[in-house]
Amino acid sequence: MRHGNKVNNLGRKAAHRKAMLSNMACSLIQHKRINTTVAKAKALRGYVEPLLTKSKTDSTHSRRTIFSYLQNKDMVTELFREIAPKIAERQGGYTRIIRTGYRLGDNAEMCMIELVDFNEIYTNDKAKKTTRRSRRGGAKKESDTSVVEATEVVEVTEAAEETAEDVEVTAEVVEEAPVAETEVVTEEAATEDVASEEEATEDSAEATDEETK
Repeated sequence: MRHGNKVNNLGRKAAHRKAMLSNMACSLIQHKRINTTVAKAKALRGYVEPLLTKSKTDSTHSRRTIFSYLQNKDMVTELFREIAPKIAERQGGYTRIIRTGYRLGDNAEMCMIELVDFNEIYTNDKAKKTTRRSRRGGAKKESDTSVVEATEVVEVTEAAEETAEDVEVTAEVVEEAPVAETEVVTEEAATEDVASEEEATEDSAEATDEETK
């Protein structure tokens, strides 16, 4: 016959079970994650999450109530000082159970229970995934990029046209430069020098002939 017992006794009497859950809750508050069996983790989740909800209201009454469960002043102080500000915006589900396999001795199913807000890997991934982009904004960005590309193309074509015009102007200047005249002048001067040298040689030859006669 199924009696529908909601409380898992965990094979212990009430006093032993409460002391064990109190000790596990203190370890979870101190280390932010602990390794245990799945059955104990589920029992601990039902034990510690009401205390985390109670810690959101920092008052003497809530501190005394939580101390009656934990029986540790240092853990109460850490709960209200470090954990409560981080879970202030969360409406529940403060813990996460991650199954890690089976224990070698008795093949019990093991897991890791941790505080959700103190896992940096999951919180960073969620922060990255929550960034959304609207379609309108994307269309605007695409149009902006197309406009920028068009302006760049126009600037490139204008620069190419300017360079072509500069090349044509330089070619015209080179063609207009009196290079041929200078060459002709140099050739004429060279011929005149050669003629003068020939005349000088002829005069010297005639003078030598006259001397010999």
